[in-house]
Amino acid sequence: MSSEQVYTVFTEDDHEGRRMDAVLAELIEEASRSYLQKLIEDGSVFLDGRPQRSKKEKLHGGQRIDVVFPEPSTLEILPQKMDLDIVYEDEDLLLVNKPKGLVVHPAAGNPDGTLVNGLLYHCKDLSAINGVQRPGIVHRIDKDTTGLLVVAKSDIAHRELSLQLAEHSMKRQYSAIVWFGFSQDQGRIDAPLGRDPKNRLKRAVTTDGKPAVTHYRVVERLSSFTLIEAILETGRTHQIRVHMAHVKHPLLGDVLYGPRKQPYGLTGQVLHAGVLGFVHPTKKTEMCFQADLPKEFQDILEKLRS
Repeated sequence: MSSEQVYTVFTEDDHEGRRMDAVLAELIEEASRSYLQKLIEDGSVFLDGRPQRSKKEKLHGGQRIDVVFPEPSTLEILPQKMDLDIVYEDEDLLLVNKPKGLVVHPAAGNPDGTLVNGLLYHCKDLSAINGVQRPGIVHRIDKDTTGLLVVAKSDIAHRELSLQLAEHSMKRQYSAIVWFGFSQDQGRIDAPLGRDPKNRLKRAVTTDGKPAVTHYRVVERLSSFTLIEAILETGRTHQIRVHMAHVKHPLLGDVLYGPRKQPYGLTGQVLHAGVLGFVHPTKKTEMCFQADLPKEFQDILEKLRS
């Protein structure tokens, strides 16, 4: 039985006149543009039901695109040398400060060059709970989100850390720049999240979605933008990005949930997982780590302040 995956997306008005490969690369974050171009050339991309083999095809609003990802082959995830920013490490776990543009684990279109590949080079022993392609990965952050991730070396550590995630006792605090100003200095967004019925690659607020709660606080008002602090009570896919777009404050740089045309040439959300706190899985001591804002985030802040 085939395990091919078919992703369906619909173009919008602001995709008018843009190349197919460029639009797909924006909508399908986990797949590289070169891989999507190969799928187009192989006849695995259908525009309004017809195979479309030209990556330069200009799109119009309201079109349907089906992308067929072939059945993944069983591959050994190879260790790859990377310059990882390891914030802390002991025999049970490690914390890494992930840079922008680095995918956490192998997926369609990204069989290597991921954080997992680098972790396997750095550390031979990682938890096997999440399978071959996600060894040690307790939680993940999006490709263009920067910041702290905890990685489990043992199955015991993985189970304990996963339990803290499930019980919402792990502290995860983010910094983000969002569009427009807030009328209040803080707030709570309680809105269930599920798959967007019009786009399988996106999440949306849905009545039958999983519970999702985000707390936010205004840190600095920046004319047409706002620097906020966001704390996750739950951890759904794209939670902060969807919740902020839902309340009409999409993240700066987020072309999936915000405006397609972003200032400063940004093609990824300005979102940083700056604080991560938890109880050590074996030592039972409280631990809290902080990662400074990356240079790109700081540079954008300075531009907005000036």
